[in-house]
Amino acid sequence: MIAVIPEQIRQSLQCRRQQFAEIDADTRQFLENLDQTTQHQLDTCWGGSDYAADLCQRKPKLLKTLVNNGQLLQTLSKAAIQQSLNDKLLTATSEEELAATLRQFRHYHQLRIIWRDLNRLADLSETTADLSNLADSCIDSACGWLYKRLCETLGTPYGASAPESEPVPQQMVILGMGKLGAGELNLSSDIDLIFCYPNKGETKGAARSLDNQEFFVRLGQKLITALDAKTVDGFAFRVDMRLRPYGQSGALVLSFAAMEQYYQDQGRDWERYAMIKARVVAGDIRRGEELLKSLRPFVYRRYIDFGAIDALRDMKRLIHREVSRRNMQNNIKLGPGGIREIEFIVQSFQLIHGGRERRLQERSLLTVLSSLEALGYLPQAACQELSEAYHFLRNTEHALQAVADRQTQTLPATTQEYDRLAWVMGHDDRQTFQQALDHHREHVTYHFEQVIRDPDAKPSSNEESGDDWEVLWSARRQPEEEVELLQRHGFTDPETAHRRLLDLRDSKVLKTVRRQSADRIRQFMPALLQTVSHAEDPDQALNRVLPIIEAVLRRTAYLVLLIENPHALEHLVKLCAASPWISEQVARHPVLLDEFLNLGNLYTPPNQEALQDELRQQLSHIPEEDLESQMEALRYFKMAHVLRLAAAQVAGTMPLMKESDYLTWIAESILKEILNIAWNHLTVRYGHPMETHDKPCNPGFVILGYGKLGGIELGPGSDLDLVFIHNGGTNLSTNGEREIDNNLFFTRLGQRIVHILSTATASGQLYDVDMRLRPSGNSGLLVSSLPAFEKYQKNEAWTWEHQALVRARVIAGCSELAARFEQIRATTLGEPRDLDELRKDVLDMRRKMRDNLGTKETGAGIRPDTWNENHLFHLKQDVGGIVDIEFITQYAVLAWSHDHPTLLKWSDNIRILEELERAGLLPAEECQQLRDIYQSYRKILHLRALQKLRSSVSADQFQKERGVVIAIWDQLLQTKTLADATSG
Repeated sequence: MIAVIPEQIRQSLQCRRQQFAEIDADTRQFLENLDQTTQHQLDTCWGGSDYAADLCQRKPKLLKTLVNNGQLLQTLSKAAIQQSLNDKLLTATSEEELAATLRQFRHYHQLRIIWRDLNRLADLSETTADLSNLADSCIDSACGWLYKRLCETLGTPYGASAPESEPVPQQMVILGMGKLGAGELNLSSDIDLIFCYPNKGETKGAARSLDNQEFFVRLGQKLITALDAKTVDGFAFRVDMRLRPYGQSGALVLSFAAMEQYYQDQGRDWERYAMIKARVVAGDIRRGEELLKSLRPFVYRRYIDFGAIDALRDMKRLIHREVSRRNMQNNIKLGPGGIREIEFIVQSFQLIHGGRERRLQERSLLTVLSSLEALGYLPQAACQELSEAYHFLRNTEHALQAVADRQTQTLPATTQEYDRLAWVMGHDDRQTFQQALDHHREHVTYHFEQVIRDPDAKPSSNEESGDDWEVLWSARRQPEEEVELLQRHGFTDPETAHRRLLDLRDSKVLKTVRRQSADRIRQFMPALLQTVSHAEDPDQALNRVLPIIEAVLRRTAYLVLLIENPHALEHLVKLCAASPWISEQVARHPVLLDEFLNLGNLYTPPNQEALQDELRQQLSHIPEEDLESQMEALRYFKMAHVLRLAAAQVAGTMPLMKESDYLTWIAESILKEILNIAWNHLTVRYGHPMETHDKPCNPGFVILGYGKLGGIELGPGSDLDLVFIHNGGTNLSTNGEREIDNNLFFTRLGQRIVHILSTATASGQLYDVDMRLRPSGNSGLLVSSLPAFEKYQKNEAWTWEHQALVRARVIAGCSELAARFEQIRATTLGEPRDLDELRKDVLDMRRKMRDNLGTKETGAGIRPDTWNENHLFHLKQDVGGIVDIEFITQYAVLAWSHDHPTLLKWSDNIRILEELERAGLLPAEECQQLRDIYQSYRKILHLRALQKLRSSVSADQFQKERGVVIAIWDQLLQTKTLADATSG
C-alpha cells in the first residue's frame, strides 16, 4: 500500500476519526492507544471501505474486539470459524434470533476480511478461501439448526437406497456452485446453491407423515430466508437458486435419482460448465460426494472432447453479445479481457481434456492454471500472464466491492472514486492504475482469442479487398471514374449509388469519429463494396446495407466483427438484399450482427426445448430484481430468433408450418419466463396467494393463448391474444408480511405481465397484447377466476366467443389449472347447438368483420371471374380468404364436436381439418384443398411481412383458390352464395 494518502481521502478519514472518538470516552481512548502500524491499517481500511467505516461507527465493539484479540493478524481455519458460529447459535431459540446471529457474525468477519485484504495482510487465495469458509459455515450451521427444529415438529425424514434396505434418516445435501463451489468467493458475492436429498421416503415421529421432498422443500425455503432475507441487520448472503435443474421453474429440492436422471437426459453444455465448480458445502457431506462422483461423467467426458470446441465458441459469442448489449466494457468481470474470459480459458481445457487428465478435475482456477502449464497445454509465459492478470483483476474486484459491500465489478464513473480505487490498488494516480489494468486486460484478450480461434478456418476470397474499391473509398479517383467503376461492377444506377457513398464518405459524423474508428471504416468499406458488387442486385444490396453502416459509425467494434469474419459479411449482404425487414432490424439493433458469427445457428433455428433452455440460460445471469435487464434480455432473445427465422426463410430451409411453430415457440418461451419473473417480483413483496387456508397457490395461474398464438400459427409481427385465469381462494389473502387480497395479487400479476410484454424500451416492444377476448371484453376484469370463467362461458358468452375458444390453449402456468381449463373448454364447445341459429350467428359475425376489415370493391357483389389486376384481395379478411377457412373449422367444431369429441383435441386449423376428414364430416378432397389453400395464403402473408408489404395482393392471383373456399362455405352453411349472404 502506498504511503501517501490522497487529500480527499485524508479529509474523509479525519472526519471519521473524529466521529468515532466522539462516540464515548472508551472509543476516544481506544484510538489514542493504537500503535502506528495499526493506525495506518485502520486508515487504509476506512479509506477504502465506507462499509467498514460505517460498521465500526455503528458497532465500535467489533473493531475493539478484533484489535484486542489479534484476529486481524491471524489466519482462521474453517473449523475455527464454524465452531465460533455454532457456539453463538446455542442461545438462538427462534428463527429471528438465528437470522440476527448469522448477520452479526458476517459483519464481524466481513470487517476482519476487508481489513486484511485492503492492507494485503492476506493474499488473494486466503481472502477468497476466508470468504468461502464463512459462507460454508453459515450455510451448514443454519441448515443444521433448522433441520433439528423441523424434525421436532414435522418428524425426521427417512429413506432407503434400495427396496429391501432398511430406511435411514435423511439429511439435505447442499451443493455450492460458481465461486462458492470453487472456494473463490468475492467480498460481496451471491451464493449459487443447489438443494437435494439422497432418497425418497417420508417423515417419522410426528402426528402426520410428510413426503421427504415436501420436508426438504420447507427446509430449503427456511434456509433461504435465514440467509437471504433483509432484516434490520441486513442480509447474511444473497442466495441464487437458478442453477438447479430446470432453473426457476424446477423443484426447489430434488432426490439424487432425479438429479442423475436430469443431467443424463437434459443436461446442457452451460450446465457442464457450472458443474465443474460444484462442491458439497453443507449437509450430508459423504452422500453429497457420492452424488458428485455419479455426475462426473456428465461433466468430464471419457475421451478428449474436441466436440466441446463448438460449445466454447458459442459461449464466447454469448459473452461478447452480453458485453455489447449491456455496455459493459468497464466491467472487469464480463467486459473484454475480464475475469470471465480467464475462467473461460481454464474451463475450456477442463472440458476438453478433463476426462483424461484427472489433474484438471479441480475447482480452483489457479490450481488448474498451474496444471495446464505442467501438462503443456499452455506455455509458461501465457500461464504467468493469466495468473498475474487474475490476481490483479480479483483484487480490483474486491476493492470495488469493499466500498459499499455491494456486488459490482464496474469501474467507478467519478474521478474521486477512481482515485480511491487507484490508491487502494497501490498506485500513485489513476493513470498508472489504468495503464496496469489495460496491460493485464490486453494479455487476457490475446490468450482468450488464441484459445477459441478456429485453426481450420480458411481465409475468404473477400478477405483482401480489391484495389479498385480501396481507391474509390479513399477518394483517389475523379468522380466520373468512380461512377464508371460502379457501373462496370454491375450497378444499374451507378450515379445514385455513388451519391449514397459520397454522402457517407463526406458525412460530418465520419469526419468527427476517433482515429481508431476512422481506420476501421477505411479497412471495412472496400471489403463491403466488393461483397456488395457480387450480389444479384448490387444497387438494392448497397441501399439496404448502408443504413446499418451509418448506424454503427460511432460503434465500430461491430465493423471489426465483420472484418474478422468475412463469411458473416457475405451473409449479411445476402440477407439484407433479400429482405428489407432484416436490413431495418439490424440497422435499428446492430447488436444483432452477433448472430452472423454462427451461420449454422443462423439458418438452423433450435427446437422448442433448446429454445426454452437458451432463454432460461440468458436470464439466469441477471439478478432477479433487475427487471430492466430482464426485459432487455427478453427483447434481444426475440429479435435474434425472428432474425434467424427470416434468414431461414430467405435461404428456403424452413417450410411454412415450421415457421409458425418457431414463431409460436419463441412467444411461448418468452411468456413462460415472463410469468416466472412477474411471479417472483410479486411474491417477494406480498408472499404467495392462497388456494385454501393452508395451501398456497403455486402459481394457481395460467396464461391462455387465443387466435394465432393459440392456433400455433403466429406470423411475423403477430400480436398476442391473451386471457389470464387464476385459481386463488375466495376471500383469501397472500401469506406475506404485506398481505393483499388474492384478486388484487392476480390482477397485479396480470398487469406486470402485460407491462413486460408491451412496454417500449431501448430495444423496442416485445409484443402488442390484445386482451379483448377475456370475459366481458374490455369492460371485464383483467384476470378471471376459474369459476367465473366457467360461468361466463356457460351463461353469457356469445357464439363468436365460443368460436374464439376453439383456438384457445394454455401457454404457461399451473398444470393442474391447465387441465381444469381443458375440461371447461371441452364441455363448453361440446354442447349441442341449434344449427340454424349457429349458422346465423357465424354469418352475422363474418359480415361485421368483412364490412370493417375487408376490401370494399372485392369483398362482395363482384363475381370472381370479373376480378382483375386493378382489384385487390386481402388475403386474410376478404371473401374466400383466411378468415373464411378459420370460420369453417370453428363452425364445424361447434356444430359437431358434441358427437365427435376428437374435434376438440386441437386448436389449430390444419389438424382440425384433418380430424374432420378422419371423422368423415367433410369430404377428404375438400379438407385437403382447404389445408393447401390455407397454407398458401399464410405463406404469402409471411413473405410479404418480411418484405414489409401489405396483406393485399392483386385479386386475380387467387381466383381459383377463392372459388374453392366460397363453394365449400356455401355448401356447409347452406346459403345461396357467400357474397349474397354477407352483403344483405
